[in-house]
Amino acid sequence: MMHPAACGQSWKTLLAGLALTLAEPAGAATCAPDEVRAMSFNIRLDIAADGDNRWERRRDFFVGQVALMRPDILGLQEVVPGQRDDLRRALPDYVILGVPRDDGKSKGEYSNLAVRRDRFRVTSSGTFWLSPTPDRPSKAWDAAFPRIATWAHLVDRKSGRRVLAVNSHFDHVGTTARLESARQVKRWLATARRPGEALLMTGDLNTEPTTAPIVALTTGTPTLRDSRAASQTAPLGPEGTFNEFRALPAESRRIDYILVSDDWRVRRHATLAWHGDGGRVASDHFAVIADLSRGCGR
Repeated sequence: MMHPAACGQSWKTLLAGLALTLAEPAGAATCAPDEVRAMSFNIRLDIAADGDNRWERRRDFFVGQVALMRPDILGLQEVVPGQRDDLRRALPDYVILGVPRDDGKSKGEYSNLAVRRDRFRVTSSGTFWLSPTPDRPSKAWDAAFPRIATWAHLVDRKSGRRVLAVNSHFDHVGTTARLESARQVKRWLATARRPGEALLMTGDLNTEPTTAPIVALTTGTPTLRDSRAASQTAPLGPEGTFNEFRALPAESRRIDYILVSDDWRVRRHATLAWHGDGGRVASDHFAVIADLSRGCGR
């Protein structure tokens, strides 16, 4: 298996940074903040046209990254049924939630939420379509494909605190679809949120930080913040997340996000620009992670 340990000095530097703990101020009251690690990863669907970058050649590298980083909540995009089956076998510590977008049964891509069984209890979960008919398979506005959001109400087994997590993959073509999808997710969060729940959104949103969909998500109620911008420490790794299967892309857009409500402190954020021998990467996107804490008294 290709493991991040084979990826050169850059991964070691990144991992060392991720391992750092933030010291509490002198004299601060003793507490045990409940840290949660979130990850968003577009794994790129399995398609023959990718040739040497097909899933079977990347799968072990992807699994190695997840195994090393051990996210508590993992948002995945572009997962097709065969890949979903691979993930269930390779990641038995996770419950993998969600249905595919084409028919809600067996066809099309998933936007799975994967949740660590030993960290969170799933109290309910589901999927809605990004369209005016969210309860049935549908494509809307100028989207090229049906688009979905997968959600879960979670209870932290360590602290008893509650989280509402949602994961999505916005359309890559439709400008209107991306904006309306952002507005729909924001409205859904406002109505679905239960008392005491912190919000967490992961996703490949196919748009950059200053665009209207991100503004729609990060303004108004409920409050969501871009975890990279909110990090208490300098973000690690490159800003761009879309690498087009290149280990060191000359230019790369940031289109993958972890958004959080004000309940969370963002202790660290990183883009995992890891590559193996010959420059092989796990996907045409880099994973992003955020280490989060509800802190004391939150």
